[in-house]
Amino acid sequence: MPPVTTALIAANVAMFLLQMAAPGVLFPLALWPLGNGSTEAGMYFAPWQLVTYAFLHGSFLHLAFNMFALYMFGSAMERVFGARRYLVYYLVCVISAAATQLVFAGVTGLFYPTIGASGGVFGLLLAYAMYFPNNRIMLLFPPIPMPARVFVIIYAVLELFLGVTGSQGGVAHFAHLGGMIGGFVLLRYWRGRAWSSLGRR
Repeated sequence: MPPVTTALIAANVAMFLLQMAAPGVLFPLALWPLGNGSTEAGMYFAPWQLVTYAFLHGSFLHLAFNMFALYMFGSAMERVFGARRYLVYYLVCVISAAATQLVFAGVTGLFYPTIGASGGVFGLLLAYAMYFPNNRIMLLFPPIPMPARVFVIIYAVLELFLGVTGSQGGVAHFAHLGGMIGGFVLLRYWRGRAWSSLGRR
């Protein structure tokens, strides 16, 4: 694996082990909605949570799925972007996912913490589909292969449906979509700068 992807996976695993040893670390580092919270219990929003939430996971299965996706799509995108740009892209997706989740929580009035690297992973999935649209991706359930761009479209529509209907509780569907949106905007910005640079030559 390329170095930044390796470091991200190692950091996520290390934080999960820390959670197992000291569960209380979850409260100040998870992403809490804006508004009234419990300062004494650590259940309140703080700026660093826009990043730290993405290194926490609720279970080993949650961690395993996200790290497998990070390995699959992150490795490919780090080779395309280079280490520095790849890290910037990942963090932008993580932060945009957090911001989207905060807006959703503010609109609905729901007060619960958000954790997991899924926002960054969904941003990487979008980038992979944009750079390798015809590469085949295999669904897990059911095991059906399909082009990356079709996979992303289906997944995005499904996340929107589940988020709007609330039919799958306990999952931050709008954070997933927010990671995709942040990644898309950043990729368009980079491409616009690249075209502008070519035009000045």
